Amino acid sequence: MRAGSAPSRLLLLLATVLAPLVSAAAAPSGGPSADNLVERLKTLLPFAVGGVAPLPQAVRQAEPGGPTVRLGRLDAPEQLERDLRASLAEPLAETELTVVDGMARLGNYSLGSTEAHRGHVVVLKGNAEIHGELEGNLVTLDGDVVVHPGARVRGDVLAINGRVRDTAGGITGTWSELQPSVAAAPPPPVAAVIGGRLAGLAGVFLTFLILGFGLVTFGRPNLEIVSDTLTHSPGRSFIAGLLGQILLLPTFGMLVVGLVLTIAGALLVPFAAAVYVVLAIVAVLGGVFAVAHAMGETITRRRMARGIAISPNSYRYLTTGLLAIAMTWLAWIGVGWVPVAGPLTFLLATLATWVVATLGFGAALLSRGGIREEFSGRLLPAAMMTDEYLWATPQLGVPAVKRPPKEPS
Repeated sequence: MRAGSAPSRLLLLLATVLAPLVSAAAAPSGGPSADNLVERLKTLLPFAVGGVAPLPQAVRQAEPGGPTVRLGRLDAPEQLERDLRASLAEPLAETELTVVDGMARLGNYSLGSTEAHRGHVVVLKGNAEIHGELEGNLVTLDGDVVVHPGARVRGDVLAINGRVRDTAGGITGTWSELQPSVAAAPPPPVAAVIGGRLAGLAGVFLTFLILGFGLVTFGRPNLEIVSDTLTHSPGRSFIAGLLGQILLLPTFGMLVVGLVLTIAGALLVPFAAAVYVVLAIVAVLGGVFAVAHAMGETITRRRMARGIAISPNSYRYLTTGLLAIAMTWLAWIGVGWVPVAGPLTFLLATLATWVVATLGFGAALLSRGGIREEFSGRLLPAAMMTDEYLWATPQLGVPAVKRPPKEPS
C-alpha cells in the first residue's frame, strides 16, 4: 500500500459522511449533489479506494522502434487492445508509448471545463473525465469514459474493459465498448484426458457391479430366467426390445389418457407416471444385468471346458459380463484422443451399448421380468438345461452298444 493511502481513505470517508449535509445546504442554490462530490473526490484521489490505481501522470514517449499506436481510425479494437497491453511495463510508471498525433496518460485523466485539447488521447489503467472540449479520438484501457454535461468530444470514443457514459450526448463521433480478449485455454494433456475417462468408467462399472450384486442376492431366479430368455432367443429379444423402445412413450401417453378419463384415475396419474418410469428403468437395467450374466456364464463355462478350475456362480458371471461390456469403452478411452479413430471408436462403443440394452430390455419384456417360469423361445428340453449338460455331460443317457454275438463252443 502506498504512503498516504490512509489519509486519502480518511478524506474519502469524511466526504461520504459530510456529503448529505453539503447536499442539503447546496440544494436550494443549485450546488453540487452529494454523489457528485464523492465522485469528484474519487477523481482527485485515484488511489483512495483499493490502493492499487496508478497516480495520474504522462506516459513517456517511446524510443524509435518502441511501442507506437495510431488512433486515426478505431476500426480494429482487438489489435489496438493487444498493442496497448503489450506496451505496459512493470512497474507501470516505466511504461513508454508513442501516440501518433496524440498523447498517453497513466491513471485517471481529467479535462477541465475551461480546457480544450486537440489531438488523440489514450488513458491507461484509469478513467477519462471530460468536462471541456476534446478534438480527437479517445481510448481508455481498463477504465471508463465519462462525458459530463457541457463537454464535447469531437471524435470517436473506445472503452476497453470499461464503459462509456455520455448522458448529455457530447460525443459527436461513434463510441463503443470492448471486453478484454480472453485467450483460449490450452487443451489438457492426453494423460489427463485418459485418466479422467478411466476414473469415470471405473465409477460407472463399480456402480453397476453393486447394483448387479444386489439383484443377484435378492432376485437371482428372475435374473436367470431373463438371462436364459436372451441366450435362447436373441433374435426375438432384440425385436421385442426395439419395439418396446418405440412404443415406450405412446404407451405412457395412452396410460395417462386412460386415467384422466375417469375421476378416480385422474387422481392416480402422478403415482402411475412414477411407477411407469421406475418400471421402465428397472426393465432396462435388469436387462443389461441379464445380458452381462449370460455373457459371463458363456465365457466362464468355456474356460471350464478347457480344464480351468473355476467356481461357477452368478456373481462371477455378472462380473465377467460387465467387464466384457466395459472393454468397448476401454478401447475408446485408449484411442479416443486420436482424431479419426476416437470418434469412430466412440460410435462403436455407443452402438454396442445400445444393442446390449435393447437385447436385455427385450428379454425382460418377453419373460415378464423373469416371472414366467418357462422362459420364452426354449429350443431344448428342460432335462438338457442343467449345469451338467452345459458341461458337455449328456443327461439323457448314452446309447448302448450291442454286444457281439457269442461264438459257439
